Amino acid sequence: MGVSTWQIIVILLVILLLFGGKKIPELAQGLGKGIKNFKDAVKEGEEEASVKPTEKVEDKANTTTTQNTQNTTQNNA
Repeated sequence: MGVSTWQIIVILLVILLLFGGKKIPELAQGLGKGIKNFKDAVKEGEEEASVKPTEKVEDKANTTTTQNTQNTTQNNA
């Protein structure tokens, strides 16, 4: 039930007839760019997932610093 060599050749010829010789490289290039973008997005998602906990700690530290500055300003006034 496997795909024979002749079946692959017929499929490739049909694709060549449908899209033409000039269009096939453009399609392959677009497919390659799509795969690359997908891989980059997955990597960014993994990096963001590992960075988020530290960002929350930094945000809390910044909030505390801002609150301390505001309290000091109000006490001086």
